[in-house]
Amino acid sequence: MDIKNDPKKLYTGMIALAVLLVIAILAIIFTTTSMSRKVQQATLQNEQLQLENEQLQLSNEYQTLNSEFAQYEDRAVLLANDSLVAKYAAAKTKVEKLLQELKSEKRKSAAQIKRLQDEIGTLKGILRHYVAQIDSLGRENASLRSENAEIKQRNQQLSTRVASETRKNEELSERMVLAEKLNITGLRLVGLKKNGKVEKNITKAKQLEVQFTIPQNNSTPVGEKVIYLRITSPEGQLLGNGGNFPFENGSLQSTARKTIEYAGEEISGITIYWDINTALNPGDYTVELFADNYRLASRKFTMKK
Repeated sequence: MDIKNDPKKLYTGMIALAVLLVIAILAIIFTTTSMSRKVQQATLQNEQLQLENEQLQLSNEYQTLNSEFAQYEDRAVLLANDSLVAKYAAAKTKVEKLLQELKSEKRKSAAQIKRLQDEIGTLKGILRHYVAQIDSLGRENASLRSENAEIKQRNQQLSTRVASETRKNEELSERMVLAEKLNITGLRLVGLKKNGKVEKNITKAKQLEVQFTIPQNNSTPVGEKVIYLRITSPEGQLLGNGGNFPFENGSLQSTARKTIEYAGEEISGITIYWDINTALNPGDYTVELFADNYRLASRKFTMKK
């Protein structure tokens, strides 16, 4: 039988088709709604990831600012007004509070991220101002150090000049003092026999004679001069006991002494004698002459047997 000619079957078919159409429409609606939810969830997750990423970037930026500030923190004493340090500390506290809040919340807020960005921007501005002041003071201090170094160099140069002039004056004074010292020429030591003649054998000599000349010296103060003689044996023993005399803030013992009157003119043939009272051995004898706290001469003489 043709379904077109059977109204009942036609009606039944139409109902079945309508049911299928409704089911299809419901399926489409359900699928669309499910996909929409998934899209929304994906969008929210993406937004949260972006906010978390921004939070992480801001946190790293904050740590960088703190590290940079730490490099200059010990130089805060250079600032006459340390209000910048207080401002930085206050802004830093706000940033740390916001970071803590964001860390404790599961869902991030764009408004909170914006507040964090603003606070970190404030922190940056304070740090820039702080660093600028520190650098300015550093340049001023560098300039002062340069000026101080220049002044120090000038003082050193002046000190060097003063020291040089002092040395020159000391040398001049020393030359003047040395110029006043009596000069000795023609110094000799000989042994004498009992009759006053020369005895070349030191072991047989009865007397030692020291002879010398004092040349003319207009720089030497005139007047009475005491000449002190010291004769040292080859064994290092001082011969005789002519008493002590002052020398270089101390005193020395002499072998003999002689007083002369010096008038600035040459005095030749001056002799000082010492009577031998002990056995003498051949060898090198040292003869020294002193006057006016100066050692006038020192010479070795070889005496033979």
